[in-house]
Amino acid sequence: MTDKQSTTDVLLIGAGVMSSTLGVLLKELAPDWKIQVFEKLANAGEESSNEWNNAGTGHAALCELNYTNVKPDGTVDISKAIKINEQFQTSMQFWSYLVTRNLIQQPQEFIRALPHMSVVQGESNVEFLKKRFKALSSNPLFKGMEFADDPEKLMEWIPLMMKDRSSDEPIAATKIDTGTDVNFGALTHKMFDHLEEENVEIHYNHSVTDITRGSNGRWDVKIRNLESGTIETHTAKFVFIGGGGGSLHLLQKSGIPESKHIGGFPVSGIFMTCNNPAIVEQHHAKVYGKAKVGAPPMSVPHLDTRFIDNEKKLLFGPFAGFSPKFLKYGSVLDLFTSVKANNLFTMLAAGAKNMGLTKYLIQQVLLSKEQRMNELREFIPNAKSEDWDLVVAGQRVQVIRDTEAGGKGTLQFGTEVISARDGSLAALLGASPGASTAVHVMLEVLERCFPKQMPEWEAKIKEMVPSFRMSLAEKPLLLNEVHASTAKALELHVDDNQTKVKTESDFLKQA
Repeated sequence: MTDKQSTTDVLLIGAGVMSSTLGVLLKELAPDWKIQVFEKLANAGEESSNEWNNAGTGHAALCELNYTNVKPDGTVDISKAIKINEQFQTSMQFWSYLVTRNLIQQPQEFIRALPHMSVVQGESNVEFLKKRFKALSSNPLFKGMEFADDPEKLMEWIPLMMKDRSSDEPIAATKIDTGTDVNFGALTHKMFDHLEEENVEIHYNHSVTDITRGSNGRWDVKIRNLESGTIETHTAKFVFIGGGGGSLHLLQKSGIPESKHIGGFPVSGIFMTCNNPAIVEQHHAKVYGKAKVGAPPMSVPHLDTRFIDNEKKLLFGPFAGFSPKFLKYGSVLDLFTSVKANNLFTMLAAGAKNMGLTKYLIQQVLLSKEQRMNELREFIPNAKSEDWDLVVAGQRVQVIRDTEAGGKGTLQFGTEVISARDGSLAALLGASPGASTAVHVMLEVLERCFPKQMPEWEAKIKEMVPSFRMSLAEKPLLLNEVHASTAKALELHVDDNQTKVKTESDFLKQA
């Protein structure tokens, strides 16, 4: 029984970092528009945006080796790294705008300066890293990157990883101090707090059950109030589906032609977290290695310093797993109910193409804790099992679709916006680099869905993001200004006392 009806300008589904970003952008650009948010869970940022459900890396391609590939002529292609870095710079500029205008406060609660490093072993990998370093360090976006293959220098950078390392294999690393650790859960909460102050209605414990287009061209969204059990109908001019892994089902319910021939493949994750403060203090960086053969890009191993609730943590992973759920708090029927007549052959083709990935996921699911510890020991040779606990991370749903380049059933590993031709509805699908590029992706939503308003909005957007529609790599003076202003606004000064890595004896003396 329907007991409530309302009309709104903008309806946002899902209370994660994407919806909060789009909501804040629209409130700045069209303050008179009515915005409503509906979230199935009891709080904001509890799925993919939660700090325990993602890597917390400000993905700027500073350390992620999968964003740089070797071309047939032997040189390293850095075009994707440049693209990802530029997108993260967009996010940094927007966050700086919010802080300088006091729309959100205390940036250190969601972002901190933290070195980003890449570490490789083996002669061929070291040679690749040298080439990568040479290519990246010549670009102004990656200014300040250092390379080292001297064990003494590496001991200075990563003592926890170098201590008791007995292998004679060559080892090398790159390091750049302008990296960040980002708590996207905290950021999401801050933006929703601001939206509530701007009279945006945020409804928790509300699950969207259907989306249909009315005869007037607007969207009728049926929503179940999980506390009362009643069904509400909300009519909206524009709908954004930002429900993480749950977005695919809702996009399918909309029935727009653009939703056809699209599937999703869920990949779950497990991290290990260190419970020994003496070990946590011996590492201060995000260190990325190379993915194993057959592993999805989101499973690149990394040893991360994190700051969660203002407490320093140390995480290693992720270990991939498989669950048919599309959300951490989803249903085991999610994968099966996402298969429709229009995407059946797309899904079957993807299954046939990705037998290697399927085998890899099965192997990962069957790993014991000690087997996971052995993978950790490739990073920390003397790691002890009792110092590490397992943490189940969030679900990621990789997009499957038919493409010209990849053919039928191509598995894609990025984020993708699907929008109705008339711009009245948009959905975000996909995973990494995800939250780090939220502002860039939401600006793309604005350009696709509000083309008539964009000329009027452009000046304000450039106030929020000075590099909008420009390449910082091609404008070094603007890049320097952006770096200086974002570092100041977000308080990203490098504190020597903070970055000094403590030895175990140092920690014990302090204790």
